[in-house]
Amino acid sequence: MTTPQTAPQPAPTLDPVHFLELEITGRCQLTCTHCYASSGPSAGHGTMTTGDWEALLDSAPAAGIRTVQFIGGEPTMHPDFERLLAHAVAQGLKVQVYSNLYRVNDRLWDLFTDPNVTLATSYYSDDPDEHDRVTQRRGSHARTLSNIIEALRRGIPLKVGIVQLTDDQRAQQAWDQMKSLGVNSLGPIDRMRGVGRGADTIETNAGELCGQCGHGRAAVASNGDVWMCVMSRFMEPAGNVQTTPLAEILGGVIWQNLLRQVPRRSGVPACNPDSDGNDCAPAETICQSDALALPMRGRQSVHLAGISR
Repeated sequence: MTTPQTAPQPAPTLDPVHFLELEITGRCQLTCTHCYASSGPSAGHGTMTTGDWEALLDSAPAAGIRTVQFIGGEPTMHPDFERLLAHAVAQGLKVQVYSNLYRVNDRLWDLFTDPNVTLATSYYSDDPDEHDRVTQRRGSHARTLSNIIEALRRGIPLKVGIVQLTDDQRAQQAWDQMKSLGVNSLGPIDRMRGVGRGADTIETNAGELCGQCGHGRAAVASNGDVWMCVMSRFMEPAGNVQTTPLAEILGGVIWQNLLRQVPRRSGVPACNPDSDGNDCAPAETICQSDALALPMRGRQSVHLAGISR
């Protein structure tokens, strides 16, 4: 007598991927204690060449991508960051740069004022010493706060995410400070995840995910691997864009199998790309997914296409 085989669970009904996180480097001036990517000053830029990233950006619109987010590490530390930013805009993509805002020169400020570009950053405390203990870089609070204020002065849409690592951290005070400065794009205070360096104190498993991985979004690592989001890096990649077209990966069997592995939360509305939210919503809250794609402002574009390639 044969045992009946259990039918495979159908993949959840999710929004097609239209928001793509691009982890172009692992290098960063900071060494944040909870960093999901384990970034730092000695990390590399991965095996994706500038040409690989440009080819991916060329194919992104046909794969359904409308918005890309440059992340790291610190994306501006990639030697060809400006070139990649210009290339993304030239493909008609909206772009968000998730930067630590530790160092922003005049040339970068000019690029960030393009109407198709928005900024996002992380902030940990209104107390400079506490913030610097998180980043493990003295003076980082002063630099980041100063550049947050400068972004607001320039009218650049800015999202600030706050992660609480300890019960006594001044995270709420940091949130209130950002609000008082005029940062309207503030999601709920997030918590540390068991991913990257956070795995030193929290077990890494699917419960660390917000439940919306792959829902309208995907991520590409600096080695070309495709994840459902940057927080799901501990799971099997769906493929690699250095060998397989992005559209093929997102329509493939491995991608569908990965989507089945994420615990989904019922009653969570589809994510709105023009709403407010964190890079990845806290596991306890509703999804805010690719909400970092903020509404574009009505301003004349700087000439990104003029950057040499």
